[in-house]
Amino acid sequence: MMRIGVDYGGTKIEAAALDAEGRFLARVRAPNPRGYESSIEAIARLVAQAEAEAGGRAPRVGIGIPGSVSPRTGLIRNANSTWLNGKAFGADLEARLGRPVRLANDANCLAVSEATDGAGAGEAVVFAAILGTGCGAGLAVDGRPLAGRNGVAGEWGHMPLPWASAQEHPGPVCWCGRRGCLEQWVSGPAFERDHGEGLSAAAIVDRARAGDAAATAALDRYVDRLARALAVVVDIIDPDIIVLGGGMSNVSELYARLPAAISPHVFGDGIDTPVRPARHGDSSGVRGAAWLWPSEQP
Repeated sequence: MMRIGVDYGGTKIEAAALDAEGRFLARVRAPNPRGYESSIEAIARLVAQAEAEAGGRAPRVGIGIPGSVSPRTGLIRNANSTWLNGKAFGADLEARLGRPVRLANDANCLAVSEATDGAGAGEAVVFAAILGTGCGAGLAVDGRPLAGRNGVAGEWGHMPLPWASAQEHPGPVCWCGRRGCLEQWVSGPAFERDHGEGLSAAAIVDRARAGDAAATAALDRYVDRLARALAVVVDIIDPDIIVLGGGMSNVSELYARLPAAISPHVFGDGIDTPVRPARHGDSSGVRGAAWLWPSEQP
């Protein structure tokens, strides 16, 4: 059975057709038009294009979004693509696509993809964090997304930075209206802002590798803040693996340094939790969206 997944990102929308083994049959992208009705039309075009290239039609569509669906109203909330908030995005997409649609947080899609056949394959509890333009996280348990009773499980990006120093408190204002959210400390733009010279995250890391003192200090602060944030995750759910996605997940130093940096903050006698990059990289979001429907479901 062919599957269709859609990754609704802040700058681009991607649709992909996958076969039963998770191999790509087609993969298409377009810029995100950053509007509600125009986004629905863009998704419909991309789904049609992916299906035309794959030579079939999927009975259902899975879509990863940068927010979540309220179980009380069915409306989108907490999306940093703010034009989605308060809208019946799922119902409107079902009407436009003419078939069932399942929505999930994009980080939950990452977790599902990596739990299915990625870095977390074979692990029961996978915590996956997206460290990109924003910051989010998701959970997969036995390969399925765990949204929780209120649909907010894994909303890690909008908790405060743990054990904040006097210099870190109260923290920058977040788009959500609060101050000091993790998104303002461990996203790519937060890393760039903390360094303070207008460089890209990749350029800062390159400078740190070359021995630049300011860049090295910025990377050290980033590792420390991310470690504190992940220690809380270990204390609460003690996952079998932590998987990182998004642009900052390409910083290889994180995987060597994070386990030791997390351990002192955990309420225990040390940890052996592996921290790994997403095996499928930026493909994980769209792949996870396609896997939102169990294969046995007609």
